[in-house]
Amino acid sequence: MLTSTIVVSQYVVAKTVTTTIPESWQLQLMNTALIRVNSQYQLRQLSTDMNQKRKVEESLAGNVDVFWSMTSLPLEEQLLPIRIPIFKGLLGNRLLIIRQQSQQQFNQVDSKSDFSQFTAGQNHYWPDADIIKAANLPIVTSYKYKNLYPMLEGGRFDYLALGAQEIWEELDKHPDPALKIDERVLLQYRSPAYYFVSPEQPQLAQDLQQGLESMVADGSFDSMYNQYFKIDELYAKAKFDQRVIIRLDTPGLHHLTPVNRPELWLDLFDIEGVN
Repeated sequence: MLTSTIVVSQYVVAKTVTTTIPESWQLQLMNTALIRVNSQYQLRQLSTDMNQKRKVEESLAGNVDVFWSMTSLPLEEQLLPIRIPIFKGLLGNRLLIIRQQSQQQFNQVDSKSDFSQFTAGQNHYWPDADIIKAANLPIVTSYKYKNLYPMLEGGRFDYLALGAQEIWEELDKHPDPALKIDERVLLQYRSPAYYFVSPEQPQLAQDLQQGLESMVADGSFDSMYNQYFKIDELYAKAKFDQRVIIRLDTPGLHHLTPVNRPELWLDLFDIEGVN
């Protein structure tokens, strides 16, 4: 009976976490943080491709335990946000994919007014779309991310803004000799990416918060982050301080956004650029 009880208890304490997050920095970080708190957490990755709207719906229904996203007020109000920026704010520092022939025009940008002559392309469901609209910048949206590349080449809009840590890899995934990464502009806004946990899983949210805070406190978060993203190489490649910085406000940024915790952010929000 004793042996049976032990075996049963092992099954009871095992905790399956259902997530839409694929193999990535986001998954590695979450797994490391959860193991710190409870080694019995087991990740179950869904292979179904979901847009943002469906991720929220499935989380509210209790079918998805956690996913990640750039934050927005509706997301923070409906779900349980873990307010530790996964990318240390890097995702809000956007470089641009443009048409090769447009570089000379972008080279003339010295201000937001100059930049406003160009039209952005964005995924309809991404919070970035609302930020760009609120800044009164022209924008065209698509319900499917993959459609943005042929739309850009075809002249439907002038640039696609992506996080600096992802832009080269994303362009490699959608190779097109007509497209390139702009050399002039850094589009910047404070809109951190968080893990969002289903309201059905408050203990998971608490454990994930605790694990991440522990990693921040002992420096292992920064160590893993710098190694994964090769931050020194990225800074040298992106040349952030040699770009014109177009800073946008983030409408409705939650008052609990940890803007006063410098240990959670890169120093990019303090650089002056060339403007």
